[in-house]
Parts: sequence; C-alpha cells; structure tokens
Amino acid sequence: METTGTAPMNGRKAQAARNDQVILDAARAVFVADPGAPIAAVAERAGVGISALYRRYAGKEDLLRKLCADGLKTYIAEAETALADEGDPWNAFAGFMRRVVDADVQSLTINLAGTFTPDEDLRRTSTRAGELAERVFERAARAGALRPGVNVADTSLILDQLAALHLGDEARTAQIRHRYLTLMLDALRLTSAPPLPGPPPTAEEVTQRWKV
Repeated sequence: METTGTAPMNGRKAQAARNDQVILDAARAVFVADPGAPIAAVAERAGVGISALYRRYAGKEDLLRKLCADGLKTYIAEAETALADEGDPWNAFAGFMRRVVDADVQSLTINLAGTFTPDEDLRRTSTRAGELAERVFERAARAGALRPGVNVADTSLILDQLAALHLGDEARTAQIRHRYLTLMLDALRLTSAPPLPGPPPTAEEVTQRWKV
C-alpha cells in the first residue's frame, strides 16, 4: 500500500528531538532572563548533564545562534502568512504584528543582540526576515493604510518596545502587550496625522545592535 507524508521518527530519534527541545526551551528562559548566564545554568534548568548539552551544541554561542535562528524562522513564517493573505493589506499587516507579539520573537533581540557573533547562516536568515517584513509593510503602505513618514524599521522598534513589557504573570503580560500594540496600531493608521519629529530609524541603526 502506498503511503504519504513523513515517516514517524523511531523511539530514540523522537526522544532525542524532545530532549533537544527541552534544552532550547531552557536556554531561551535562562538567557532571556540573564544573557550573561553560563551554559551550565541551561543544563541545570533542562535537567540534563552538561555533557549531554555539549553533544548537541559546541558552546554557548552555538546555542545562542540556534535560539535566534529559530526565532527568525518563526518571524519569517508569520511574514509569509501575511503575504499569502490576499485580503485587506492593513489586516494582513496588523495580523502579522499581533502574531509576532504572541510568538515573543523580539525578546531574543532585545536581550541577546550584541552578546554573540552571528554566523553567515544567521545573517542570511536575518536578511530574509527583513525582506519579507518590508514586503508586508510596503503592501500596506501602497494601499494608503499607514501613516506617512514611518518605515519598516519603526515597526521593528515598536515590537522591541512591546517585548520589553512585563507585568504580572504570562497571561497578564500578554494582555498588556496587546493593549499597547492596539494603541500603536491605531497611531500607525493615522494617515492624516501631522509629520513625526525626526527621521525614521535606518536599517544600519537597527542592525548596529548585533555588533559585538
């Protein structure tokens, strides 16, 4: 009988994948809270031996690159979803912003930028993420749905500001972030508003943070 789809992993591979996810989840929690934490703190939080961690990652920088690469892939997937939406460009843009806030991708940026050296793969992924986000933004701008004088870098910094908000538990933090995202989206849609003070941020200013 002909079968379709991906063959399921055997027990050992499935367990290895689960262990790796436990390590990545622990690493995100540890390094977002304290970027200077040692890699041993990740092993302790994950409940694995340090040797098990080193079998997967050569060191802390390798682990940080993996975390940021996964975050960028999530960001790319959300941008692609927005671009595939053939409906109202503003709704696609606003939905993209809301999903990125839900995924909490920017917490990696504001906490880990400048703490490690990105490799070429990560730079390429970052470039791809930026290109897709600009396409989402420009489509809304061409439709006349965005305030004049803003650019895609403005939206990146807005997402960073939202990721810096923490109040109460995770549920309350998510509620607060979406509250202020709604206010910011309203501001971005003020197409008849007066000019903003100063020029928008440049791509160079935004990426400067990643230099060690």
